[in-house]
Amino acid sequence: MPHASLIQRIESIPKRELYFFALYRVLEAGLVAALVFSPLREMVGTPRNAALGGGVAVAYLVAALGMLVLGRNERWLVPLVFGGTCLDILAATVATHALPMVGAGIAMMLLFNVAAAAMLLPLRYGLAVAVLASGAMVAEYVWSMLDTGPAPRSLAELSMFVTSYLALAWLAHQIGQRARSSQQLAARRTAEVANLVEINELIIRRMRTGVLVVDADNRITLANEAASLLLGDGAGARTASLTTAAPELARRLLRWRNGWEVDDSPMQLLPDQPEVQPRFARLLADSDVVLVFLDDATVVSRRAESLTLAALGRFSASLAHEIRNPLAAINYAAQLLEESRGVDDTDRRLLQIIHQQCQRTNGIVESVLGLARRERANPENIDLGAFVRRFVDDYRQTLSIETDSLEAIIPAQPVPTLVDPRHLQQILTSLVHNALKYGRIMDEPARVRLRVFQTERNAMVDVLDRGPGIPEGVAAQLFRPFFTTSEHGTGLGLYIARELSRANQATLEYVPVPGGGACFRVVLPGPHNMLPV
Repeated sequence: MPHASLIQRIESIPKRELYFFALYRVLEAGLVAALVFSPLREMVGTPRNAALGGGVAVAYLVAALGMLVLGRNERWLVPLVFGGTCLDILAATVATHALPMVGAGIAMMLLFNVAAAAMLLPLRYGLAVAVLASGAMVAEYVWSMLDTGPAPRSLAELSMFVTSYLALAWLAHQIGQRARSSQQLAARRTAEVANLVEINELIIRRMRTGVLVVDADNRITLANEAASLLLGDGAGARTASLTTAAPELARRLLRWRNGWEVDDSPMQLLPDQPEVQPRFARLLADSDVVLVFLDDATVVSRRAESLTLAALGRFSASLAHEIRNPLAAINYAAQLLEESRGVDDTDRRLLQIIHQQCQRTNGIVESVLGLARRERANPENIDLGAFVRRFVDDYRQTLSIETDSLEAIIPAQPVPTLVDPRHLQQILTSLVHNALKYGRIMDEPARVRLRVFQTERNAMVDVLDRGPGIPEGVAAQLFRPFFTTSEHGTGLGLYIARELSRANQATLEYVPVPGGGACFRVVLPGPHNMLPV
């Protein structure tokens, strides 16, 4: 596998390493100059060639100072390090020949230059530097023998330096490579940790559950968006006091910290905010920092309600099938008795009550079965206006509407929509039935209208009546399952109608009518608005 470029392999090498390498070169040049020009020259004996020693000392010092000033650019690291080390080898070779008594010391100083170059450069350059240094030492040994006879250093010493240069270059390169790998791994891990921290912060910030971090002094040190919304301006400051922002929540936290029994009932932090269910947990086992989770009580209630309805639906479906057969037998027997000539008026009235209650019970069974089945929608492109017109005509013929009125207000142009016709039929039947039953004032006839219209993206149908309307407190619970204001109702009609609407990606909502009466609006998707599920 070919070696990567130098910049790619050592992009994390800081400039200060090049600076220290150049600074060490200045130190070496200064020592050589001191051995030649300072009183220290008396300690190293007579030089072999004083002129050559002085010339190499001056030249090496000037070159070292120049590289210290200019040699700190990582873009030119290969030529700077390799060329500078070659310069070190040349200067060391010439200085060793001119000052034979300090040759061993100069050769030892050169060990650092070889090691540093091998650590900073790729392996081939590092070994090349070591071979050059070894060859230079051998060349100087031969040069000394040819110039003045036997060299002051032994052949064994020369061999040890040559071996040291090669071995140290290999080891330094391995150490440098491992250090670079560790540094790059640490940089990657740091980036990954930073990304994970950002992801965690984003998740916590966007959680629908409010999250607070409260220290031992009841100061809020962290609050996500949901918690800030629940607490209002009280959690705006980083060191806001929980006691000030939410006194009741602070009281419950204090009881929890003291190990007392905590009130687990839902609470409201602000008048215009939903009720929340607080939960507490320590950040660490031995820490006084507490995590406070604020669960939306309405969400928890809906989840519990969904689980209850799912279980009830499965149970009710099997139970309803068992009820329908004996119920049909009772109803049939009552009809036969009602047709008998030997039944007087009093008994006939009792039979009518039995027949009515059988019909009511059968309606409950049908509603429960509809709730349990939750059939998948099969949407079709239909003209909503034509569908509503047919629905009104069929409803008038199927059910006898004597004094009550049912009419359709249809626009002239078609109103296309995408909906399951069977589901829409059931939704409108439930809404019209409720409107005819409850949409009347005293003994006056009920007047129900189905108004079809279209917006820019949706088709809509309103079911309106002229009754007494629905109180605000009741309107908030209209679509809850089993909620009813009638002693004969099941509380499932509007709930099933809304669930069928959702199955068709439509919405069913109650719209208050200022002038009196009630309006239930079905908002249906246009022919191009429904997304596949």
